[in-house]
Amino acid sequence: MTSQYGPLVEPGRLMINIPVPMRDGVDLSADIWLPASSQGDGPWPVLLLRTIYDNQEPRYIGWTRKFTERGYAVVMQDCRGRGDSGGEWEPYVCELNDGYDTHEWVGRQSWCDGNIGTFGLSYPGFTQTLPASLRSKYLKAVAPIASQQDNYGHHRINGVIHHSVSLTFLNMLGRSMQSESLKHYDQQEFFKRLPIDTAMEVITPTHPYYRGVIEHEQYDEWWDSYSLRDKYSEMAVPSLFITGWFDSLSHENFKLFNGWTKQARTEEARTKTKLIVGPWSHQVSPWGRVPLGENGEYQDRTFGKQALWDIIEMHTHWYDQRLKGIDTGIDDEPPIKLFVMGENAWRYENEWPLARTEWTKYYLHSTGDAAGAGGGLSTDIAASDESADRFTYDPADPVPSWGAQYQSLDLCGPRDRTEIEKRADVLTFTTAVLSEAVEVTGPVSATIWASSDALDTDFTAALIDVEPADSDAGTGEKAIILCEGIVRARFRNGTDNPEMMTPGDIYEFEIDMWDTSNLFKEGHRIRVEISSSNFPRYNRNLNSGNPIATDTAITVANQTVYHDALHPSHVKLPVIPG
Repeated sequence: MTSQYGPLVEPGRLMINIPVPMRDGVDLSADIWLPASSQGDGPWPVLLLRTIYDNQEPRYIGWTRKFTERGYAVVMQDCRGRGDSGGEWEPYVCELNDGYDTHEWVGRQSWCDGNIGTFGLSYPGFTQTLPASLRSKYLKAVAPIASQQDNYGHHRINGVIHHSVSLTFLNMLGRSMQSESLKHYDQQEFFKRLPIDTAMEVITPTHPYYRGVIEHEQYDEWWDSYSLRDKYSEMAVPSLFITGWFDSLSHENFKLFNGWTKQARTEEARTKTKLIVGPWSHQVSPWGRVPLGENGEYQDRTFGKQALWDIIEMHTHWYDQRLKGIDTGIDDEPPIKLFVMGENAWRYENEWPLARTEWTKYYLHSTGDAAGAGGGLSTDIAASDESADRFTYDPADPVPSWGAQYQSLDLCGPRDRTEIEKRADVLTFTTAVLSEAVEVTGPVSATIWASSDALDTDFTAALIDVEPADSDAGTGEKAIILCEGIVRARFRNGTDNPEMMTPGDIYEFEIDMWDTSNLFKEGHRIRVEISSSNFPRYNRNLNSGNPIATDTAITVANQTVYHDALHPSHVKLPVIPG
């Protein structure tokens, strides 16, 4: 007999709700899947998943069946306080010791050959990396997908609250996910609730972890208690990091890769660690809840069949080498494999950023009409008397999040921003039509000179690939977003030194726009958008200067962006020579 996953599992090859004892006496529940009897009696290398999302999730069960067919035993464990596991769940707090204790328990079982690898995405990525620092002798490698270095970088971006991400913790307040109920809930209206420190209370009592996210604006001991920043030197095993250009944690994966390859304890961990970056997002991907189209279609772009990877092959290419000693060739590959969008091709690289990068400044230009006709963008610095651009930011009508790294199933990715750019509070600056292709691969940033009549406000920047109209296909011009960033004025000198603005004074703002790899083709144009909101990806700045957590005083701000010779606003692009 068969199921949707293949032949039914033989008796004795699936053990459900097995208690795994932790050092404090709490038992965590694990399901154990062994290869079919046709593969012998073991022992086998083990792949371990530790999840808060239910170890019965169909996606992971599908993976598990395929892993067992490849000769791996699989352990799927509910984290503490989740699913069938005992104890109380405190996000991230217990994953260090619980992970290590699980490694030790699995490694001692008769069906384990002493070699453990791990898998899982998002939170189950962090449950791999953090306990790796304790170096169980059984753990030989990890493979976190779309995970983070720490949760400050997950929930706060340079001090700005990653609003929609933080509030999704309301899905995880009990032992099970509340996702089915929330499909019937107007989350967009919920995101607008003020003040944000008590926003959850309309649904459920405020979770202590969410309150911590809101209260701790700076990176401090609270964040450091579950961070990898100071733990890279304790890592002894190599890691395979997997992410996508549109992943809401893509920026964290570059930190992970550089931290691991530069600071890890062993040469093996430093030299055999890998990074894969595809044209994917947190959940629209080979591992996600939604796959790309059959020809690599994703939102308003098509990346080709080469963008369609097999998640099982990605893991077995790694773990056959690491756990079974089979030469898969992965150790001969350069450490980074990335997908160049536009060219729609994979390429190997050796470091990040790329050593051959030509950092190129593209300066903003206009006659004060960048919110209407649109401004210009070129490598020529502005004249001394170039007119500034002005717009009004009303927190009651913020620029909606649309595309890029927004953590959403249907609103993220390579979206066409044409309608967004019609707003009066969105400035656009665009190059002339490119006479030759320009590749941009690496971290992108903007330097914006601006003033406001408010005490505090935000400025945002987005990088756009403007595709020409295609008469044959019957499509108009598209403005495809690639990456974006935000700066909060009070944190312009860092989160440790918040300082309000003096209304009317001109300040220099640095905006980290994250990373991308895109070939701007001949006939395309490069565009930068400047505005003051990106909601609900980021919480709205109400412009009042009040404490963000308790603020309800919506204040309209009048913004001015300067781009003359004394205030050379620009975007810095990592141009890769052809």
